[in-house]
Amino acid sequence: MSPEQGLVLYDYWRSSAAYRVRIALHLKGLAFEQRPVHLVRDGGEQHQPGYRRLNPQGLVPALVHEDRVLTQSMAICEYLEEAFPHAPLLPDDRHLRARARAMALAVACDIHPLNNLRVQRYLKQELGVGKDAVRDWMNHWMCEGFSALEEILAMAPGDLIYCQGGEPGLADCFLVPQVYNAERFGCDLSPFPRIRSITALCREHAAFVAAAPERQADAVPG
Repeated sequence: MSPEQGLVLYDYWRSSAAYRVRIALHLKGLAFEQRPVHLVRDGGEQHQPGYRRLNPQGLVPALVHEDRVLTQSMAICEYLEEAFPHAPLLPDDRHLRARARAMALAVACDIHPLNNLRVQRYLKQELGVGKDAVRDWMNHWMCEGFSALEEILAMAPGDLIYCQGGEPGLADCFLVPQVYNAERFGCDLSPFPRIRSITALCREHAAFVAAAPERQADAVPG
């Protein structure tokens, strides 16, 4: 698939933030070029001067479009929604749009920041926290966030197939990568039947299949 729209995604196969943007791009049917940024090799390629000039935060993803650099997964998804309004990620109703954004931000602001690679490294290397305790930390905060999301989904008007209704959208782009992280770290998801059901359905959708970490060119087996 050639990047007809001139979209270039700086990406890492196992980054949940980059995973969100991959899903959004595929849901919109947008062709894009991927440029891997290895977050572990040689201390992390995201810290190298060349990438820091692109994204001073030293994080992935970064999306380049029309010679402009976009960062932060939520901002990128909102940009894609504005620049390419076909196959919308957000509902028409303003209240439902706010609800979808709230669910996405519950992942991006409340769950993920406590569990990302920088936090894990700080806990281990600077504070001397053991591997099992780090895993417990991550699972605690993921379960806290999932508990709230499960209740939000239960309060939704009508019957939901996906987070926002009958089609996957912005909230699903954020939920599924976080579930992927939870599974990696052995988080017990049995208390969250709605989250598990939505995730299972999303994983059958072509856009989510294409965006899955193991399907990326830079994925490491095992």
